[in-house]
Amino acid sequence: MNFKKNLVLLGMMASGKSTIGKLVSRKLGLKFYDIDKLIEDEMRMTISEIFNNKSEIFFRSLEEKITLRILENKNSVISLGGGSFFNDKIQKEILNNHVSFWLNCSNNLLIKRIRKNNKRPIANKLNNKELVNLISSRKKIYKRAKFKINCDKLSKQQITTNIINLYETI
Repeated sequence: MNFKKNLVLLGMMASGKSTIGKLVSRKLGLKFYDIDKLIEDEMRMTISEIFNNKSEIFFRSLEEKITLRILENKNSVISLGGGSFFNDKIQKEILNNHVSFWLNCSNNLLIKRIRKNNKRPIANKLNNKELVNLISSRKKIYKRAKFKINCDKLSKQQITTNIINLYETI
């Protein structure tokens, strides 16, 4: 089997990274890793519980360790946590050695999705204006990804197909 670079999905919380990652990995026959899920499994706690009981600093340290370990694999689809790409070591590794896709969604769609779910420790403390500011600041970093997929008007299948078509050109 030819080894291909890992396909890494990044973007805001609620952008669909886990959902799309599972679909892409199934279609390509690649292993799927969801970094947030791996962290929760290792700690036997939810992300919110880790933030509340340990700290965000503890979480970010664990996130770095697990993400860098998973990135050592080949032929994988990896869904990052929303803040992972802000870590310089993670970002450098991904940009130099993997194929990155930013799942870009409008502020309105993200806020709507985020408000449906109370599992997001950073977002739960923010009002909508603060959330828009967070999204805007993160988009400046996410745009460093190799590919940008504008997801608002696309179905899950269309997003998956777009990603696979771009990935197969690498």
